Amino acid sequence: MVSRVRVWLNRTYAENVFFMDQLRRNPSDRAVEIHATHGDPDSPVLAAADTAELEPEGLSPAAYVEYALTQCERRGIDVFVPRLHQAAIVAHRAEFEAAGTALLAPPPEAVAVFEDKVVAYQAVESIGVPVPPWWRVRDADELLTAVEELERRGYRACFKPAAGAGGVGFRMITREPFSLTQLKGFPGPQVPLGLVLESLRRAEEPVDWLVMPRLEQPEVSVDCLTGPDNQVRLAIGRTKHGRRRGFTLHEQWLEPARRIAEGFGLHHLSNIQFRMLGDRPVLMDVNTRPAGGLHQLAQCGVNVPWAAVRLALGDDPGEIVPPFLGQDYTVVSGPRPLLPVTVPRQRTDSPAVTGTLDAVPAPAAPVESRAASGALP
Repeated sequence: MVSRVRVWLNRTYAENVFFMDQLRRNPSDRAVEIHATHGDPDSPVLAAADTAELEPEGLSPAAYVEYALTQCERRGIDVFVPRLHQAAIVAHRAEFEAAGTALLAPPPEAVAVFEDKVVAYQAVESIGVPVPPWWRVRDADELLTAVEELERRGYRACFKPAAGAGGVGFRMITREPFSLTQLKGFPGPQVPLGLVLESLRRAEEPVDWLVMPRLEQPEVSVDCLTGPDNQVRLAIGRTKHGRRRGFTLHEQWLEPARRIAEGFGLHHLSNIQFRMLGDRPVLMDVNTRPAGGLHQLAQCGVNVPWAAVRLALGDDPGEIVPPFLGQDYTVVSGPRPLLPVTVPRQRTDSPAVTGTLDAVPAPAAPVESRAASGALP
């Protein structure tokens, strides 16, 4: 009898409830049990897991590694998919292997390259992958210089943190003064240059931003599965143009993604994003983890989460070619169950309440979750 596979996802995106669903519906008909941990008791991944725990808050990366090793040993984890503190965790791969746990994550050298977007752009440019023009800025004068140079070249400037994920901190620069126009409708990413410069000059410490042109659609996210031999087993592009989504196998997107995944050893699952600068694709970002939208590749007849778990366990799935490309689609929100509330909500000045959520049944009536919208945890 084939044994079950025990998989752990730590503090992952709400949308990965679908990743978990695909693991259970694997084509090998292998029993899969999923352990999930999170800092938010209302994360839908906790309700979707077979066992779940609230994570302790405030742990340093080193302390979190100790916590993770204890979880793996106590829970009998076969495959660990780390998101939080990924860099610290992969640096201790040998210790996890000694505990019987395979890490579904790249080696530390690959993670280090793509933690900092400036280092990443320099690295991929050195292997011939196009990147947009960029400036690293730390103060108001550097920002103004970068914006003026981009505008001189005919581009609209934007900025984002040099380290970060999920679009957090992304803003577009406008020369228009702040007015009621910015207060109409929903809040947007546009910020007046004058306000940004004023804020930087008042700041007590420098920022660390990447300034670059506003890139155009389509956005293409290439999901890659790469083996420990640095060979890509699967590469499929997911296209985004406004509300419309689709899939592509066009080499203008896949070839540079393969070059990055293989050239830097992005083992297991990675997501490599491109947008247009004029009439050519350029790199936007590289994620050394499974993308939140990875499950959408099921519309192409492939179960990528399960193929990745097989690869992590040493069962190489070989080259995976989608039998077809799914039709264009859009993403809509929907309900997902949450764990029942077992204690009254606490006042903010009350002592913290901690506890374990092991195998607590989901409520009979589902409540609205953030999963389908792809919101960050």
